[in-house]
Amino acid sequence: MGFPPKLALVFIGFLGLCVIATGVPDTNVTSVLCNSGVYSKGDPFGVSLAYVIAEIVAVTPTSKNYDFFNISPYPNADAFGHAACNQNLTSADCASCLGAAKTAMFASCQSRIGARSVLHDCTMRYEQYPFSD
Repeated sequence: MGFPPKLALVFIGFLGLCVIATGVPDTNVTSVLCNSGVYSKGDPFGVSLAYVIAEIVAVTPTSKNYDFFNISPYPNADAFGHAACNQNLTSADCASCLGAAKTAMFASCQSRIGARSVLHDCTMRYEQYPFSD
């Protein structure tokens, strides 16, 4: 006895749909908030911020529950960051969403000492001071 041919075709069709119907992260921007304070070109905060943003974008998609806080290692200009993704995303989709969050945040908040970008499937924030979301 084997699989009935019609049942086999239905099963193969269902598997094919599962492979084709992969989701993508919802990167529609809900909000972008900017701190009113600014930093100037050459300010050590810019170096700290670049470090923190690179770390949270790289580490969040591989961290437990896609939730990661970070602080810059440079003592002369602290930067603090946090990123999180919807736990239903794949690691690659989390990374993609965070890339969109970063782009939206820096497009609206150039040279700000703090900013937050909230998308439907992820969020990113940085500040010049410690915070908790």
